[in-house]
Amino acid sequence: MKLRHARAIAVFGIAVFALTGARGSHGGGCDNSSSGSSSSSGGSGSHSDNDNDSNATSGGSLPGGGSADKAARDVTIDKCAYDAATKNLTAKITVKNDGALDYDYSVTMKFTGAGATSATAVKTGIAVTAGSSVSTELTTPYPGTGDGSEYTKCEVSRAGRI
Repeated sequence: MKLRHARAIAVFGIAVFALTGARGSHGGGCDNSSSGSSSSSGGSGSHSDNDNDSNATSGGSLPGGGSADKAARDVTIDKCAYDAATKNLTAKITVKNDGALDYDYSVTMKFTGAGATSATAVKTGIAVTAGSSVSTELTTPYPGTGDGSEYTKCEVSRAGRI
């Protein structure tokens, strides 16, 4: 057997050993159990699809796909604007619930722009039945003295399912 064949077999053997794991472990991959994690001696990392939302917070995007991250993905911003008649910053949003359960949502919008003081609008109790969507509006008083043109961006800073 030539040396290059022996090297190729050795590399293949190491790769198989690394993928299957050492010392009787189950290898890498996903663990969909309620334990929340899996590990591998082969160094391939772990992934958890634990959907237990009992300890979720209502923050922005969370590592691990928490409830707040799912809720933020359910919110679509349709329009952000300054309403001169009411002197409010407004955000029109649509909340879509693709789940099998009814949820009440809480959404926090942040309005920003160059030279603008950050402004926040909050709306809680947005009831969305399973498989449907609801359009609503969040408003906050305009903190400036101009025409509102300094506010060029709005974003969901928090979203949660209540």
